Amino acid sequence: MEYNARGIPVHYVEHGNGVPILVLHGAGVDHREMVGAMEPIFSELAECRRVYLDLPGMGHTPAGALDSADDVLDLLLTFVDGVIGDGQFRLMGHSAGAYYARAIAGRRPEQVTGLALICPLGENARNLPVHQVLHASVDPGETLGPADERVFRDYFVVQTQATLERYKEYVLPALGLVDEAGLERIGQHWLFSAGPEGGTPYSGPVLIVSGRQDSVVGYAAQWDLLELYPRATFAVLDGAGHALPHEQPALTKALIAEWLDRVRERRFGADS
Repeated sequence: MEYNARGIPVHYVEHGNGVPILVLHGAGVDHREMVGAMEPIFSELAECRRVYLDLPGMGHTPAGALDSADDVLDLLLTFVDGVIGDGQFRLMGHSAGAYYARAIAGRRPEQVTGLALICPLGENARNLPVHQVLHASVDPGETLGPADERVFRDYFVVQTQATLERYKEYVLPALGLVDEAGLERIGQHWLFSAGPEGGTPYSGPVLIVSGRQDSVVGYAAQWDLLELYPRATFAVLDGAGHALPHEQPALTKALIAEWLDRVRERRFGADS
């Protein structure tokens, strides 16, 4: 499906019915990565309407003339108004998608009932671990070309047949759809002019999950987010890099289930 937001056709897919949850992917891929990681979780846990979109310059959403994070945020808020409406919804993001999710929650704190940040990109990344492979039981070169093999080896710290299949099905198809020039243009102004939170504290239930071996955004700076979110659970998972949802699916599912429980309690007024 497509929704025209500020002159840009935003491509998205939906699964299920019920309370909406908007899911934002990271840079360089498209909605399929989060569909592959999250649908096995959401389809079992609760009745909800899952909305996965392609961020500008990725998948089938063009970057258009967007040239800053502020522009992308305006587009996303327009998408929320048109596709989700003025009702409440839950919000999740991975990597750069988590950065935009923070900004959406900061601008719509009463509308967002819960916020989940997985391997979130932040403004002050530090102490990045050196990329290391913890487990390798598959040779990706047997089925991948050299360029695609390099991406797999650089992305995953757990390299098994299962993660290779996830890469081939949910990540690889999006790599050729990236508008590199558009992302570079937006990336030159990737900091929000008013900060991700926009000066508005978000007091809803938050989940922050980082990979202990994440060499892309790290895990140290994410601890600082606890000062911004008084209802946050923070977890650092060993045996996980930036591809954490693929490498630690069972722990990811357990943490998301607990987060959703907290969101439901807030919705029905069980917390003070």
